[in-house]
Amino acid sequence: MSTTQTLEFQAETRHLLQLVIHSVYSNKDVFLRELISNASDALDKLRMEAFRDKDLQVDTDDPHIGVTIDAQARTLTVRDNGIGMNRDEVVALIGTIAKSGTSELLRQWKEAAESSAPDLIGQFGVGFYATFMVADKVTLVTRRAGESQATRWESDGQGTYTIEDLDDAPQGTSVTLHLKAVDEQDGLFDYADDRKIREIVKRYSDFVSWPVRLDVQRETAEGETVHEVDTLNSQTALWARPKGEVTKEEYDEFYKSIAHDWSDPLETITMKGEGTFEYEALLFIPSHAPHDLFMRDGRTGIRLYVKRVMIMDECDVLPEYLRFVKGIVDARDLSLNVSREILQQDRQIQLVRRRLTRKVLGTINSMLAADDGRYTTFWREFGRALKEGLLSDVDNRQEILEVISVASTRDPLQTTTLRGYIERMQEGQQEIYYMTGTSRALVEKSPHLEAFRDKGLEVLLLTDPVDEVWTDSISEFDGHKLQSIAKGQVDLGSGDSEDDAKPSREEFGDLLSWMGSVLTEQVKEVRLSQRLTTSPACIVGDDFDMSRTLEQMYRAMGQELPPTKRILEVNADHPLLVGLRKAYDEGGERESLSETVELLYDIAVLAEGGEVKDPAKFTTMIANRLALSL
Repeated sequence: MSTTQTLEFQAETRHLLQLVIHSVYSNKDVFLRELISNASDALDKLRMEAFRDKDLQVDTDDPHIGVTIDAQARTLTVRDNGIGMNRDEVVALIGTIAKSGTSELLRQWKEAAESSAPDLIGQFGVGFYATFMVADKVTLVTRRAGESQATRWESDGQGTYTIEDLDDAPQGTSVTLHLKAVDEQDGLFDYADDRKIREIVKRYSDFVSWPVRLDVQRETAEGETVHEVDTLNSQTALWARPKGEVTKEEYDEFYKSIAHDWSDPLETITMKGEGTFEYEALLFIPSHAPHDLFMRDGRTGIRLYVKRVMIMDECDVLPEYLRFVKGIVDARDLSLNVSREILQQDRQIQLVRRRLTRKVLGTINSMLAADDGRYTTFWREFGRALKEGLLSDVDNRQEILEVISVASTRDPLQTTTLRGYIERMQEGQQEIYYMTGTSRALVEKSPHLEAFRDKGLEVLLLTDPVDEVWTDSISEFDGHKLQSIAKGQVDLGSGDSEDDAKPSREEFGDLLSWMGSVLTEQVKEVRLSQRLTTSPACIVGDDFDMSRTLEQMYRAMGQELPPTKRILEVNADHPLLVGLRKAYDEGGERESLSETVELLYDIAVLAEGGEVKDPAKFTTMIANRLALSL
C-alpha cells in the first residue's frame, strides 16, 4: 500500500511561510547559512547520541556537510550524514509550527514593525522555510540514524506538501532546492554558481566545526560529467582563537548561526578560565527577546562542549533569569559522557556558573555606564527576566539591583536606576519611595501619590508582575529603606505651622472609632492620612501586609489565602469628611451616615483598581445619593 500523502500546511504555517519568503530576510543569501546550521546541528546531535548509546547502529565515519551544485539542472543540494529525522519529526518540524510559535504570535508579528518581525526565528522549521525565497520547489530526503525507514518530503511552498516513505536512503538529511530564475534587482543571485556559494559559506559558515564540502558537477566538451570537490570552511573553533584575531563580523555571524537569529548581537562576551579547571566561553546578549522568553518550556541558549565536542545543546551553566544569553562553554576536563544530573553536582561547573553570571552582570553594568543606547535596548527586551534574579539569586542580588531600571514620577518617558534615584533625593529624605500596580496609568492616578507629588518627592512606579514579589523580599538598597507608599505610616509633615494646624486623631477620635465599627468586616482600622491632599480616602496596608495585586496574582494561580483586612485612611480636609464629622457630632441619622461610610470605603477600593464586594448595593446607594441631591 502506498504511503504517499498530500497534506496541507497549517494555516499558521502558510502565513509564516509567506512572511519568511517576503518579509523576514532582506538578504536572501542567508538561506544557505540556515541549511548549513541545521546540518551542523544534526551532526552534533549524532555525535551526542553515539556517545550516549554505544549500541546505536549509526555511521560516524567521515561526518561532513556536502553542498552539491548541478548548474545544468539548476539545483542546489545541502546534505549531511547526521542524526536525520523520522516521518513524525518531519511533519512536526516542517509541516507545522507547533514548536515555533502560535497564531497569536503570528498576529503580533504581522502587526509589528519589520525591525521586530523575526521573533519566531530559532526553530528548524522556520529557518528551513527560508529556502523558498530562492527555490520554486524543495525536496527533502531524510533517514534517522539507527532506523531503516526513510522519508521524502516535497513542496512548492504554496499550500500543500507531499510526504512518503522510502525503503532506501543514506543516514542523515539532504535538501534539494530547484532554484528560481536569477533576478539580481530583487536580490536573487545565481545560486548555481559555485563562486557565489563559496562566497556565502566563507562569509557565514567558515567557523562551522564540520567540513563543508562543495561538489560542483560540470559537463566536459566530450559530454562527460566531472566532479570538483573542495572544503570551503576553515573549521576553526571561533572561541579558541585569540580575541584580537577575530573580527566583529566573525563573532556576529557565529552568533547568528548558533542562535538562528537575523540580527547582530547586542554584546559579545569572551572569557577564559585557567588553572585546575580550564574552560573557554563565548557568550552573546541578543538585541531582541525570543518569543519563548517567558514560556515554561522555552529554550536555554548555552551549548556545552568538551574539547571542541558538543555534548549538550542546552546546558544550565547560567541561572534561569539569564536564559536569554546565547553562546558556548568549552570545558577541557569533563567526561564526554557527562549528564545533566552530574553537571548539577559538579563543583567545577558550579564555579564556572558563578563566574559566568558575574561576568554577564558586569557586562550589563558596563553597558549602563557607557550610556550609548545598548543598555536601553537591553532593558526593554530583557529587564523583566533579569528582575527574576532578585528572587532566585541572593548572592548577586546587589549587582542586579545596581542595573535594574524602573519608571518614576520624575519623567513620563525616561526610566531611572536606584542609584540615580538616591542621587536626586531631597535633603533629609532617607527612604526610596515606590508603588506597585498593574499599569503606570493606574498607579499615577492613585490617591496615594497626592502628598508625594505636592511635596516634589519622586516615587518609583513598579508595574511588572515580578515587582510585586521582589519588593516583598528586599527591604533596602545601599542603606536606604525601600518604602511602599501604599503601606505603613507615612510622615511627610515639615513641622511648620501649617502642618501643626492639621486636625488631630483626638479631634476625630469618636468619628474614626465609629467608622471602624461600621466597617469592621472590611478593615482593621480607620485613621487620618498624611498621603491625601485631594481624595477623600485611600486603602493602605500594614508594613508587612501583602499588596492587593499580589493577593490577586496568588489567587489566580489557585492558591488559597486568608482574607486580609487593611486600613482605611481618610482626608480630614476633604469636604466629604468635614460634612461627615459635622453630621456625626450633631447626632445625624446613623443609618444614613453608615451608608456614606460604606460608600467612602468602596470609592477608596475602586481608586486603587479593586472591585467592590457588592456592586448592586453600591450602585443603589449612589443612585439614592444622587436623587437626594436633585
